Amino acid sequence: MAPRLLPDRQLDLTDASPRLYDARLLLSPGCRACGKTLAETIALSGGQLKIQRIRRGDTFLTPLPDVVLKEGDQLRTRDTPQNLKAFEEALKAVLYSGDNRVDEDHPLTAENQVLAEIAVVQGSDLDRTNLAYARFIDRYQLAVLALHRAGEDILKPDEEIPEVVLRTGDVLLVQGSGDQVTALKKSTEFLVLDSSIDLPKTEKAGTALFILALAVGLAAVGLLPIAISALAGACFMLLTRCLSLGAAIRAISPSVYFVVVVSLALGMALQETGATIYVTEAFLLMTADASPTVVLSALMLMLAVLTNVISNNAAAVIGTPIAVGIAAQLGLPAEPFVLAVLFGANMSYATPMAYKTNLLVMSAGNYTFGEFVKVGTPLTLLMWLTLTWVLSAIYF
Repeated sequence: MAPRLLPDRQLDLTDASPRLYDARLLLSPGCRACGKTLAETIALSGGQLKIQRIRRGDTFLTPLPDVVLKEGDQLRTRDTPQNLKAFEEALKAVLYSGDNRVDEDHPLTAENQVLAEIAVVQGSDLDRTNLAYARFIDRYQLAVLALHRAGEDILKPDEEIPEVVLRTGDVLLVQGSGDQVTALKKSTEFLVLDSSIDLPKTEKAGTALFILALAVGLAAVGLLPIAISALAGACFMLLTRCLSLGAAIRAISPSVYFVVVVSLALGMALQETGATIYVTEAFLLMTADASPTVVLSALMLMLAVLTNVISNNAAAVIGTPIAVGIAAQLGLPAEPFVLAVLFGANMSYATPMAYKTNLLVMSAGNYTFGEFVKVGTPLTLLMWLTLTWVLSAIYF
């Protein structure tokens, strides 16, 4: 039903015609770059020339700024046709593509070059850093053509794309070989938005799944508390190299910890000040003479509304003591009411800010706040009615 509720979207990248081209600049006799350092050569091109590799005879040189260029050197670069021809003219060099000199009979070509959109996910090397610091182009051999962040103008007037500090949910338009984009799909640090269903899988996937199942199983059968089994599982993930220390640190979100701490403090304050009792009595007053099923359903709905305004962690911390109080007042077991809080606090469908993945989907799919409400509200109501029936059938 969701596609029927949303407007049709056109894929902006249906025409994935190449924009950047790999080429070589041969420093022929009389070339202006001969005898100059690479830094001086780049300055001759107006500062726009980006050298990927220098070939001198049968050897390859690292493109350092102080490398002195000589006649016969070949400079490997990638850029638009207009810029490449401008570099050729500025340096008085000869432009080659493959083994052929670029001219009317041998125009520039970029075989196997594709465009793709990738989203930055939590724990990625690019989260809270920039492309230059992460050496994105060198590591992945992909050129970043544009950036997108939902609802914001990313680039400042004096800022270039490699200098922008990225965050979870940012979308990058990249170009490179199809093999590089395919390899990127296997990474757990990015989400390639190309409508495919390829899931990242590494050689450590089996080990990680076994550790996860063991940690959950030990807690489920009561051999270990969940806090100990989960911590032990995380340590084994690091020891077996299923997870790198850097990725683990980057995956820690300070905002989540602050929300949990503040939520616990708020929950304690509600109990110490008697606010929990007041809210419980007010809730029971509004649902006076109602059956336990109606009270449970109303509690779940209240938490569903609350979780779409604040975080699900805060909603659960606030709702749990209220659920226990309601159960005590009614003389009923607390378990179904606590489960109602659990289910209601996780109905984070109706707003983008309800959960982190909602923000990621909003940015990647370019959805609006209204579209979240349009699709999320019916889904929330459906889950609310279904779970109310399930809990009432089991407990009442």
